[in-house]
Amino acid sequence: MWPLLCIAPFFVLFLVFGVYPVVFSLILSFQDWNGAPGQQQWVGLRNYAELSGDRYFWSSLLNSALIFVLHYPVMTLGGLILAVILNENRLRFQGLWRALIFLPHLTSMVAAGITFRLLLEKDSGLVNRALGSLGLPAVPWLDNEWWARVAVGLLLVWAWTGYQMVIFLSALQTIPSEVNEAAVIDGATRTQLFWKVTVPLMRPALIFVTTLSVIGTFALYTEPQVLTAGGPIHSTTTPTMEIYARAFGNVRYGYGAALSYVYFAVVVVATAVQLRLTREEKR
Repeated sequence: MWPLLCIAPFFVLFLVFGVYPVVFSLILSFQDWNGAPGQQQWVGLRNYAELSGDRYFWSSLLNSALIFVLHYPVMTLGGLILAVILNENRLRFQGLWRALIFLPHLTSMVAAGITFRLLLEKDSGLVNRALGSLGLPAVPWLDNEWWARVAVGLLLVWAWTGYQMVIFLSALQTIPSEVNEAAVIDGATRTQLFWKVTVPLMRPALIFVTTLSVIGTFALYTEPQVLTAGGPIHSTTTPTMEIYARAFGNVRYGYGAALSYVYFAVVVVATAVQLRLTREEKR
């Protein structure tokens, strides 16, 4: 009994804070409830039927997909290149450079979002001032739908490139040095060595960071909320922001629960498709 008693706290906490909320929210998704005790009303599939025509929720999913397309290639390629550079033993102060590049990931996203908002202000932001000094027109970073998505993407690149770099760096250190040496002896250039040897051998790490990026982008809340507040015209509103607004802003907990389950299903399907495609390419 003693081993069971020792591990019991984990299972009790998991049941209370993990299993119970998931089951409760599933039941709640078939109800209409404003949070008042005893006011739950069973509505069946009405929440899901209403959701099918909710253009704001579906546009939030599209926003997440567009933000992913804008930031993922830059973030992943940048992290990979930095990892290759910082893996060179000839580079001095390797630990310092790795720590400095990883540091943005440890920064509070609220503070980073406020800082980016100040930098990207159209009239008084330092970025547009710098562009003006070069004779270039000001960019409406936070006032235009597409530029607002780019602004969110820039914040994500700044915050997550160092994290990607650490994962790629650990993957690089598992590649036997003999493989690279054999490729160099066979006449491979540094570019060929990178694309023909390094990248294929890092496929598991690439799949891992891609899966995390898909899930993380659709789960964004803090970054777009602080930087753009979901605007302009809902162009940077994400599914989690929409779920929060419907459940707690409009006090419709049942509809918010239905949104969360559909959102979860979309993310699972997107991740499964991505994993299936990578497996087929591997074959």
